[in-house]
Amino acid sequence: MDSLDILARLLAHDSVSRNPNRALVDEVAALLRGAGLDPVILPDASGGKASLFVTVGPADRAGVMLSGHTDVVPVEGQAWTVPPFALTRRDGRLYGRGTADMKGFVACALRAVLDAAHRPLRTPLHLALSYDEELGCLGVGSLIGMLSQAPQRPLLCIVGEPTSMQVATGHKGKIALRATCTGREAHSALAPLGLNAIHLAADLLSRLRALQERLEREGSRDADYDVPYTTVHAGRIDGGVALNIVPNRCILDFEIRNVVEDDLSALVADLRAEAATIAQAARTHAPEASIAIEELFSYPGLGTPTDAGAVRFVQSLTGANGTIKVAFGTEGGLFSERLGVPTVICGPGSMAQGHKPDEYATEEQIARCDAMLSRLLDRLEAGLDQIPDAA
Repeated sequence: MDSLDILARLLAHDSVSRNPNRALVDEVAALLRGAGLDPVILPDASGGKASLFVTVGPADRAGVMLSGHTDVVPVEGQAWTVPPFALTRRDGRLYGRGTADMKGFVACALRAVLDAAHRPLRTPLHLALSYDEELGCLGVGSLIGMLSQAPQRPLLCIVGEPTSMQVATGHKGKIALRATCTGREAHSALAPLGLNAIHLAADLLSRLRALQERLEREGSRDADYDVPYTTVHAGRIDGGVALNIVPNRCILDFEIRNVVEDDLSALVADLRAEAATIAQAARTHAPEASIAIEELFSYPGLGTPTDAGAVRFVQSLTGANGTIKVAFGTEGGLFSERLGVPTVICGPGSMAQGHKPDEYATEEQIARCDAMLSRLLDRLEAGLDQIPDAA
């Protein structure tokens, strides 16, 4: 079974994050068991979603871990010209939801694991598949918890997010926040007697925009990113019931994506102070006024040194000389920060095609990923006690 056969099977599962992924995980587990392997399934509380972990090779040694997520983003409201949950091959392109982000890599990784099952590896190969990555890296926690209790941790993690097979060493961190603004309802004909919660949210939004302008003007810079500074983004606002009612509640969802040099906790503390100042001023008119900011989720950035042994090792597998950083977040920062595992990002496809209608990766990219992982298996068969500083 080659990578494209596996990719077709993965794409057939509608594993949008809101849906269970257990059918996909169970099919993957059946493939692995058919090769004589013993995958570990880590279900969530409902049992409908699960992560998967499997090791090929000696169980008493640390190995190289391939990491991917099984969930994809929705397709509603997008003008697809091919079936999103099926593989369509056309002119060297592989269409379907997740071909780039990131079932293409998962298919290649599974092919490598199935191949490894028939090879005498001296250093093990690990595969870690998660769920709910698209919701904020929520499902990887069970994998991290399991690995934190293991006798040894991986020597290296390759997160296969789409980088066009370039070696990426970093991405920004992210925190997602929700501001719940409370005002006082009233008839709109008597609007000054109420307190408009949408107005409170608008006042906070103006502070977010001012912070973004300050960060762009004065904040830390990392020229490796397309946007080289920390960003503040408001993505959703929801308030009001009817036009003739002064709304007493409004929700504003926003995020901060920070470069490593900026203190994220300090930025959030400043925004909480701004919110408190806005609410305090509003209480002179309506004592019940408030703005409560809660964290929805967060994940750390990744900043693997470009001269690290892990980077040089993966470069030796791909033939790359340089490195990049990616604009999007990954689970790599969690593996690095919480487990201390050297981590790089390298996978087929481009995020320029991800999250869009007619998402695709090219056959050439999948072939390059297969070649990288084949070279990895050769190295694992020869044996690695540690990741060398130079390949």
